[in-house]
Amino acid sequence: MNSGFYAACTGLMSRMDALDTIANNLANSSTNGFQARHNVFNSILASTDNASLSALNQDMNDYGVLSGTALDPSQGSLQRTGNPLDVAIQGQGYFAVQRDGAELYTRSGNFRVSSSGQLVTASGDPVLGAKGPIQIVGSPLSISADGTISVNGAIAGQLKLVDFPPSVQLQNAGTTYLSAPSNTATPTANAVVQQGMLESSNVNPVTSTVEMIGAQRDVETMRRVLSMFDSDMNKIAVQDLPRVS
Repeated sequence: MNSGFYAACTGLMSRMDALDTIANNLANSSTNGFQARHNVFNSILASTDNASLSALNQDMNDYGVLSGTALDPSQGSLQRTGNPLDVAIQGQGYFAVQRDGAELYTRSGNFRVSSSGQLVTASGDPVLGAKGPIQIVGSPLSISADGTISVNGAIAGQLKLVDFPPSVQLQNAGTTYLSAPSNTATPTANAVVQQGMLESSNVNPVTSTVEMIGAQRDVETMRRVLSMFDSDMNKIAVQDLPRVS
């Protein structure tokens, strides 16, 4: 009974965590540059002092747990805006930005010029170039495919575009920002900057809704199983234990 109880508990906990991930994806399905995260499950074998467990007992002690989430790097669709300060990346890569002295990364390119003439994100954080924050003075502004920014024909800077090896796990750092371990960012190889366009979220609302319904059903199933175990345990405590001499 303990094996089934623990399996139901871990199942309930993992599906509750999965629901949080799916709900966050759905909430950001219309956020420019947002990249979805997908749940990653691992199987663990509950520890036991008995090394000669049968195959059936081993299966009963084999639990599925949520080991974390993985970022979906697939590109969202590009939407034309006509705003010269809106930029999107065609291909793999991220814009580098600065927040509280730390370098962060994003696919969201709805930039603007601050009152001090600095190119900043929608949240007001400086957009980084090869030599730090980029100053914009004057107009008109054009951005070439490699991220070079020209203002009235003069080069003002170049967007810092980076990518990461597949082994590097990017972590959420608020809104559409991502963080990475130090010295893991490398220059992008094939990214193309598209001026006057924004990348939409890569979340598929239909797929995510189906995932949420499935996770909710799993949660309800695990709750019913736990309720059954609770009833059986109470029955044993009330009826069977008093008979033990």
